[in-house]
Amino acid sequence: MEGGMEEWINELQKWLKQADQWIREVPPVQLYVAIGVLLLTSVLFLLVRLLKRTKSNTIVLAGLSGSGKTVLFYQLRDGSSHQGTVTSMDPNEDSFVLHSESDKVGKVKPVHVIDVPGHSRLRTKLDDYLPRAAGLVFVVDALDFLPNCRGAAEYLYDILTKASVVKKKIPVLILCNKTDKVTAHTKEFIRKQLEKEIDKLRTSRTAISEADIANEFTLGVSDVPFSFTQCHNKVNVAESSGLTGEISQLEQFIREYVSG
Repeated sequence: MEGGMEEWINELQKWLKQADQWIREVPPVQLYVAIGVLLLTSVLFLLVRLLKRTKSNTIVLAGLSGSGKTVLFYQLRDGSSHQGTVTSMDPNEDSFVLHSESDKVGKVKPVHVIDVPGHSRLRTKLDDYLPRAAGLVFVVDALDFLPNCRGAAEYLYDILTKASVVKKKIPVLILCNKTDKVTAHTKEFIRKQLEKEIDKLRTSRTAISEADIANEFTLGVSDVPFSFTQCHNKVNVAESSGLTGEISQLEQFIREYVSG
């Protein structure tokens, strides 16, 4: 045992002598460059590790009151609609493994979901959550869409022009909820109507003097009808039914941006 240790120490000393000799032979400039490269590589490695570790797992639910955000929140967490009678005046916020993945606990990443109240006076709370959002779900009532189309478009317009959304390129899912009802509008119809309304808003708001414009970014391309494909961030449209628990497209969006 002692002989083996002594042999190992001798090998180490031999290696250290060789390393010392190599360092003495290398020109100082090359040595400094090598040390600099080593330090820079180490710093970059640590930064990448840190960024991976701090990647957001927050999904924000927004939309007008009555669109079904809170029911969707409970479906994601508990697999239950909670009778569908909930109207939240305070944000619902919780971290959990998606109910559909509850049998994979320990193997999948928990999701932090925030359901922001849709009442106009409470929407300012959205600004508190957007900076840490990995994705935003804008919920639209597909059943009672037309009477609320203008209001939904205005709210969505405000979201899509926020600096926190544009600069971070936060992906947005327009989720047409309550599509289990026969009289619900299709996601294609809702997309087109929202694009038309936002196009009108673009025209009217850019006509106002810049001093009065609260929005931080403009949408779309000048003299071209507005389309969600023109947004700086990715915008998709999907369907769901909070009451029946058909939320697979919502879960797919979440897992795309909060990887397990």
